[in-house]
Amino acid sequence: MKKIFLAISVLISGIMASHAQKVWTLEDCIEYALTNNIDVKQQMLSIKNGEETLLQSKLVLLPDLNGYASHGYNWGQTIDQYTNEFATARVRSNNFYLSSQFTIFNGLQQMNQIRKNEMDLMATKYSVDKFMDDVSMNIAAAYLQILYYGELKRVAEAQLDITQQQVDRTQKMVEAGTLARGDLLLIEAQLATEELNLINVQNNLDISYLTLVQLLDLPSTEGFTIEEPDLSTVKAPEAPLGADAIYEIALNSRPDIKSAEISVQSSEKSLSMARGALSPAFGFSGSWGTGYSGAAKDYSKGIDPVDIPPYLIGYTASPEPLEVYSLPYTDYMDYETKLFGDQISDNMNKSIMVNLYIPIFNGWMVRSNIAKAKIGISNANYTLERTKLQLRKVIQQAYADAVAALKTHTAAEKKVEATSESFKYADQKFNVGLINSVDYNEAKKELTKAQAELIQAKYDYIFRITTLDFYMGNPLTLKR
Repeated sequence: MKKIFLAISVLISGIMASHAQKVWTLEDCIEYALTNNIDVKQQMLSIKNGEETLLQSKLVLLPDLNGYASHGYNWGQTIDQYTNEFATARVRSNNFYLSSQFTIFNGLQQMNQIRKNEMDLMATKYSVDKFMDDVSMNIAAAYLQILYYGELKRVAEAQLDITQQQVDRTQKMVEAGTLARGDLLLIEAQLATEELNLINVQNNLDISYLTLVQLLDLPSTEGFTIEEPDLSTVKAPEAPLGADAIYEIALNSRPDIKSAEISVQSSEKSLSMARGALSPAFGFSGSWGTGYSGAAKDYSKGIDPVDIPPYLIGYTASPEPLEVYSLPYTDYMDYETKLFGDQISDNMNKSIMVNLYIPIFNGWMVRSNIAKAKIGISNANYTLERTKLQLRKVIQQAYADAVAALKTHTAAEKKVEATSESFKYADQKFNVGLINSVDYNEAKKELTKAQAELIQAKYDYIFRITTLDFYMGNPLTLKR
């Protein structure tokens, strides 16, 4: 047992170590989630359930076969079903029965049910694809969030390092008497502010890692590292497509649209099934049965009737009454229960029937079902239209956000260039005492703000353009 426990521990440690050493790409994260995520697995079960439903609807076309058997005892007066006589003693009985039924035509309801189940299965598969797409997009968003805060952290660390160097220089200048101690205090306050900012960014980065790990259903963030692709430059698409063009492409590829379209076809099959109930139905049925009764008796032995003297039982009603004699067979005969095998053979019953069912009046149920099926078609069409409208809105919004993010990014780049030059100039002036620490800190704040805006605009644009790529049927990737 100790050896087994040690082997299991080594195996688990090896698995955890392999996860810890692995650098996860966006594609790795998506593939892992779609394979191991519990929600995805549950969605896959709905496909299996649909496959079983489809299989069952096909097997219904075959004749059914059902058997029945019983074994019982009866006490008290009753009419035995096999002897058709009264029985008063305890009687054992056995019954065996087989029946089969086969529907030949019922308004094509079964065939339409099969077609409907096929469409429902396809719609379920597309719905699962849509769910997996949503999972993929959530992972991409969490992945980019980590990259965003990671880059923001590097900027915060660089700014903190600059401020720390400035604190050191200011300390020396104060000690030399060239600057007032108030300037040092202001720079130190700025250092404390930037340290707090770095802590906040680190906290957001940790939460972003936790979010991604939870989406992957991994046990811990310990040792979890993602790949950082080269996203240093942001470029507009070489052949930009408008929102309408992207929407037309998405209409032919998005699983939610296909699922809604197939749901319309499925509802039309439901209408065909409802109308089929107006048609007469006919088929065949057959049965076989037999049984055993303890009340069934058979003559076994007795006295020869020749040796039995007759006895007087009455007189005839005639002008000259005549005596009537009878032989007392029942007084001299023995009976025993008929053998089980003989009764099974003697009591066998077979039947075959042709059945015709003609619907005449059934409380307006069929008409109501037809009306409901028509309502279902209208509802499915409305769902399809709403899905298309929602897709158009999402694409239009994503396209507008991408265009805005690209413009913002271009402006933010110019702002960073300008504020960088401004801060460099302010840093030089502060070092020679031409400006005070207040002006220096203000210039540094503007640079930090511009850098943060640039990072935000960059990742916002990357996410929007990736989303649009995804809607055009391209796989989610950050490698361009």
